[in-house]
Amino acid sequence: MFPVAIGLNHRSASVEIREKMSFHSSQMQHILKELRNYPGLEGVVILSTCNRTEVYAATTDVEVGIRSIKEFLANHHGVEENVLEQYLCVHTLYDAVRHLFRVVSGLDSMVRGETQILGQVGNAYQIANDAEVTNKTLNVLFQTALAVGKRVRTDTLIDQHPVSISYTAVELAKQNFGELQGKGILILGAGEMSTLTAKHLVAAGATTVLVSNRSYDKAVLLAKECSGRAVRFDDLNQYLEEVDIVISSTASTHFVILPERMQEIMTNRKGRPMLLIDIAVPRDIHPDVGEIPFVTLFDIDDLRGVVDRHHQEREIAAVNAEKIIEEEMLLFLKWHNSLFMVPTILALQQKGQKIKDRQVERAFEHLGELTPKQEKIIRAMANSIVTHLLHLPVTNLKEYATTSQGHLYTEILQNLFDLDVGEETKRTNLTVNQNSEQVHHHRRAE
Repeated sequence: MFPVAIGLNHRSASVEIREKMSFHSSQMQHILKELRNYPGLEGVVILSTCNRTEVYAATTDVEVGIRSIKEFLANHHGVEENVLEQYLCVHTLYDAVRHLFRVVSGLDSMVRGETQILGQVGNAYQIANDAEVTNKTLNVLFQTALAVGKRVRTDTLIDQHPVSISYTAVELAKQNFGELQGKGILILGAGEMSTLTAKHLVAAGATTVLVSNRSYDKAVLLAKECSGRAVRFDDLNQYLEEVDIVISSTASTHFVILPERMQEIMTNRKGRPMLLIDIAVPRDIHPDVGEIPFVTLFDIDDLRGVVDRHHQEREIAAVNAEKIIEEEMLLFLKWHNSLFMVPTILALQQKGQKIKDRQVERAFEHLGELTPKQEKIIRAMANSIVTHLLHLPVTNLKEYATTSQGHLYTEILQNLFDLDVGEETKRTNLTVNQNSEQVHHHRRAE
């Protein structure tokens, strides 16, 4: 049973194509069962996010499995296969395993190390499991992948370095005030940056969010999105005296908050600290405001410096993450190859025992009467010969099981000794060795 992964992502397809090829979560169980009925597919999982649509499957015939997945995608979305082909990335065998490990670790994402994909993969697997369309190979693969994703984040801290301006602004607020729940937060502006910031604030646990904008109607719309409250721009002074954090991103061409105004507000606050984060260009807050006691001010250049540093830190973390993935790949490869290696070793040992027993009995027939001690010596010698003869091929096969050539050596041993290891194992070994090289050339470069 071998894994394959076929799909498209933000690198191979535009957002228009990704939208067309996405799957709605409400229909996913029905869709999975439809896919599972295609030829050669023994288990399936569909991962569908805004940046990728990928089908992961377990198959005993790689070529048939790939053909079925492509046909399914074309049929379901009403796209000609030759048109769809130009957007698809095909990953087979251990390349498919490595691809999933990189996806769940955030290394294949638009933003390196992003955390959301871990939950999305977990959810995709859970839906497939509930629909009863997975099998042992996919279960082990996805359970291992989720553990790998968690290990990468724990060991490298790759997701601890925010790399967007809006997210970094919220992280700075958390660093200054700890938990945001219960803290008064005021967002100035209702544009795209303010909207992103509001979403990050809610995700970070903020519960008291005020939105102010010169256009009150726009403030009302954004406030609804973040379960906050719109306040009039003319009443700004009142709310500046109440809140703990201000994140400003208006479209104003001049300073919205001046030092004189802020000095008066801070006097009324009686020493209660305040964090101001100005992510507007041009700036909303006069830089001298940062000189006022108990005021902490960050502008967009401060945030960009943090973002650039975090990009570098994520790249370093990504290198370490790749090393972790290779370690985990070795463990998975060893387990997967053992599915074929163990039956082969058992069949080889059983064949050796049968030959030994038959030859020992023939020898006894020619030797006549033997004492129990003599019989015991002969049997021990025969056991020793078989054990020593099989020791090296068995040891070498176990070592080869940790390499990508493990299946090939297993099949060679089966053929050389004419071993009976079951028709399914023989068939899957034969299929993968015939098709792996051919299919691998169809994979699109990342």
